[in-house]
Amino acid sequence: CSSLAIGTTTGYRLFSLSSVEQLDQVHESNEIPDVYIVERLFSSSLVVVVSHAKPQQMNVYHFKKGTEICNYSYSSKILSIRLNRQRLVVCLEESIYIHNIKDMKLLKTILDTPPNTTGLCALSINHANSYLAYPGSATSGEIVLYDGNTLKTACTIPAHDGPLAALTFNSTGSKLASASEKGTVIRVFSIPGGQKLYEFRRGMKRYVNISSLVFSMDSQFLCASSNTETVHIFKLEHLTDSRPEEPPTWSGYMGKMFQAATNYLPAQVSGMMSQDRAFATVRLNISGQRNICALSTIQKLPRLLVTTSDGHLYIYNLDPQDGGECVLIKTHSLLGSGKMEENKENDLQPPVPQSYAATVARQSTVPSTSTMPGYSEDGGALRGEVIPEHEFATGPVCLDDENEFPPVSI
Repeated sequence: CSSLAIGTTTGYRLFSLSSVEQLDQVHESNEIPDVYIVERLFSSSLVVVVSHAKPQQMNVYHFKKGTEICNYSYSSKILSIRLNRQRLVVCLEESIYIHNIKDMKLLKTILDTPPNTTGLCALSINHANSYLAYPGSATSGEIVLYDGNTLKTACTIPAHDGPLAALTFNSTGSKLASASEKGTVIRVFSIPGGQKLYEFRRGMKRYVNISSLVFSMDSQFLCASSNTETVHIFKLEHLTDSRPEEPPTWSGYMGKMFQAATNYLPAQVSGMMSQDRAFATVRLNISGQRNICALSTIQKLPRLLVTTSDGHLYIYNLDPQDGGECVLIKTHSLLGSGKMEENKENDLQPPVPQSYAATVARQSTVPSTSTMPGYSEDGGALRGEVIPEHEFATGPVCLDDENEFPPVSI
């Protein structure tokens, strides 16, 4: 959640998300037109690009050096690409290819997967747990959990009744969230066991197409956005263990009635009644557009980022204690000169209370940077492992430069 990559009709752009006020463009390329997939390996110089001009070809670049590391062609259109420091996964409609990212060699081909027209799949960003999740059925919500390190199927999870629409891992690869095409229920499972941990309901009034599902880096929050104007943020906590005594009100009485009813109602109905409501929400001023969300910490405060397909980035404040309606604090244009747009509402927003900042000044456990391999900028002359050239490569892929990777909380 520290950078943003967008594909455009003229190429692609990479932005840094280190500041609210300023949107820094890291790189812009106009070499390949009509880019519809662009995936950057964390904050490194490695970027994977797929263009509508050649939808069956994956190009891997070192953008700071301006060199192509390699390219691969596949039997049909590339629908999605996922990568971590260990694996690069290419998803086609009926097959999945797993590459070793250190030398780009093809390690495994998973053939005859159920028709997956949207290229739905998720890969854990934690390379120690390189789990891959993809649909196990085109008609039901079965998830196949595949171990990308051992190259074996770990388990299958019967997650939903209807076909899947969204999948995402948390940062450590210990949890997997899913949503079906109905979009009314979001479930969270333990990994690798597949036990259901949480179940959230985002509304029963209408079916929606959930386009983005993402955990916060500390796995405390889960964000879901769809083709509607509302973004939901759920908090992963078990309220039943620490819930205070309900006040003697009508709503409290009805809540106790529903809780008692779960003892004798069918499991499906009782599960529906015990759903947690959204902890925080955002009402976008647009509806019907595809958008991608991220929960990030920028300038030491938790933010919700929403990027829309019309080329705008919206930054909201998220109160981690009380939730509620998130406050829009900045709007950026991604298709202009790379400079920010002023948000007219900025002058209307009250200052953020000091106690709010204090609630998020939590120390996170950060692993030693020496364990964080990266793509080297110095050619690996002094340290690091120099990987033999791939047959398509214009230069070797060099590893072990931790400076190119900001520490990731594990």
